[in-house]
Amino acid sequence: MYTYEELNDFVHSCTRCPLSRTRHQSVMGRGNLYSRILLIAEAPGQTEDQTGIPFTGRSGQIFDQMLSAAGMSREEIYLTNIVKCRPPGNRDPLAQEQEACMPYLKYETLLIRPEMIICLGRIAAQRIIRPEFRITREHGTFLKRKDVWLTAVYHPSAVLRDPSKYDETVRDLIAAKKKLGS
Repeated sequence: MYTYEELNDFVHSCTRCPLSRTRHQSVMGRGNLYSRILLIAEAPGQTEDQTGIPFTGRSGQIFDQMLSAAGMSREEIYLTNIVKCRPPGNRDPLAQEQEACMPYLKYETLLIRPEMIICLGRIAAQRIIRPEFRITREHGTFLKRKDVWLTAVYHPSAVLRDPSKYDETVRDLIAAKKKLGS
């Protein structure tokens, strides 16, 4: 099994898909390596591509606000993306790009050993929970697979576009925390 540092080196030198040619830098997951909660989004955005840190732009600001409102902080969670490089123009990552990064996500999950995975948005939920997952109907619902709770909430960028989703997302995060009994 690889260490976090080794996995980070693999991600930063990756050329498994064409996104490696258009990125400024790859974006490895960050956070508490002993977290009970793993949050997975779809792909880095423009600010993340510049900083190499997940959720550092406007989506990151609203994400931090929602975490705080739910009684959580980045210090207690681990946050990553399915795809480690920014798709051009912030388009949705293609299936082959997601597939190229899945070994990294699987290793991150093995390293963290979470009790719960929270998918941030439709793309992550459809990749992690099931392909036909509908975020508008199923956000905040729970499924247990291999002793790990799975759930999904709205992506922070969706909350930025539609602030009425803020309270629902905070409620979903609180429910997830409660599900773990903490």
